[in-house]
Order: sequence, then C-alpha cells, then structure tokens
Amino acid sequence: MKLKYGAQAVVVASALALSGVVWGAAELVASERHEPTAPVARPKDQPPAAAPPRAPVAAVSQEIAHAPESGDDAVNVTIDDGPDPVWTPKVLDVLRENGVKAVFCMIGPQAAAHPDLVRKVVAEGHRLCDHTMSHDTGMDKKPVPYQRKEILDAKRLIEQAAGGTAKVEYYRAPGGAFTPDSRRIAAEAGMRPLGWNVDSEDYKRPGTRAILATVRGELPTSGGTILFHDGGGNRAQTVAALNDILPWLKEKGRPTSFPVKN
Repeated sequence: MKLKYGAQAVVVASALALSGVVWGAAELVASERHEPTAPVARPKDQPPAAAPPRAPVAAVSQEIAHAPESGDDAVNVTIDDGPDPVWTPKVLDVLRENGVKAVFCMIGPQAAAHPDLVRKVVAEGHRLCDHTMSHDTGMDKKPVPYQRKEILDAKRLIEQAAGGTAKVEYYRAPGGAFTPDSRRIAAEAGMRPLGWNVDSEDYKRPGTRAILATVRGELPTSGGTILFHDGGGNRAQTVAALNDILPWLKEKGRPTSFPVKN
C-alpha cells in the first residue's frame, strides 16, 4: 500500500528518532563501562611569543667629568648658582652673541622660582645640571639620606621648571664636595658628576681683569672645564669677563663643547 507524502514524513521522522535513542543508549553504556573514546585532535603547541627586545639603557659613569665631548681642543663653559632674574638673561645674551653653548648648574629652589628662565636656557640649546637644594658646601660630611634628598629633590624641581622639555644631565656638588655616595646617587639618577679644572673665581668679584688672567693662566692645553656664576650676587664682572673670554677662546682655536656624559 502506498503512503501519502505526509505519512512518509512521519515514518522517516520516527526512524530517525529511534536511531537517536539507540545511539544515545549505546553512548551511555560505553560511558558507564568507561570505554575509551577517540582522542580529540588538538593543534600543536606553539612556542610563546618572544618579548620585544628592551632598548639598552646607557650607563652613566660615576667618575667626575672634565673632558669635552668634541675633543681635546674643546672647552666646556659651566655657569653655577642660578637661575637669577637679573644676571642669567645677561649671561645668555653673551653666550648667544658668541655662539656658545654652556651647562647651567641650577639650585633647585631657584629653578622653581624662575621656571621661565629654566625654559629659556633649554630653548637656547644649553644643558641643565643639578646643583642641589641648598648649596651646602659641607654636604660631604652629612649622612647619605641627606645627600640623596639634596640631589634628587633639586633634580625634580629643575625638571618640573623646565616643563618636561629637558632632563637634568649632570650633577655638580657645591664647592666640589663630592662623595662616593653622592656620585653614585647622581649616576643612578642619570646624571654625570661634573667637575671643573679652571676656577675663574668670579664669585669673589676680584675685577674683570683678574678673572681674565685666572682663566687664561689656568686653561689647560687639552680640554678644560671653566667655572663661572650667574647667581649668588652681583655678576656684572662675570658678564664683562665672558665678553672678552669667549672671543679669546675662538682666537686661540679652542671651540666650546659640552662635557662627556657617559
């Protein structure tokens, strides 16, 4: 007897349902008997992705720098104790007129008080140096935590005054009162300890001629880092002396440079 289309569909559906029941029962029995099942294919393990290479960190030497970056004939000009609202702009004018770049060793609170001058120093291509918070020339006799605070607090204030436009690249101890600890602290913070080997003694205000004579007499034939000041008092003699010394250096074939950092 022929079944109609609808009846055929019912028969097929019933057959499929019955086969599903039989298959399910078989699986259940296999499960209860703990029969092994075929292993599930998995992708082969991939090695973990390699981490991107880290950029090498340039080590900063703890040794006190005197040498210029650009060779033995060059001379480093360094300016201490500012910034000062009267004398720093005048020193900057002389440096600009002579095409000279210098390192400005700043006292932390002075930098915080005159951020416009810090940014001007940076904008004109000069470099920054940490000269501590209080210019304590006896800090080499003080505890290490005191030295650390003097150095790192000043660095923070100077960089904040710069408005994120530059980092402090050097550290100069007041009066040259370096210690192994202060040099280590500075270097670990990314600052090369910076000395001098020509003290102009301009801070004594001995007269412009005396400053000129000191610099000319003490400048070594190889390298040289000259110490001047733009803070701490009247620096009219310093400005006048720079007006003569910088052209004299050019006449002598002594270009100006920055101190080494590493």
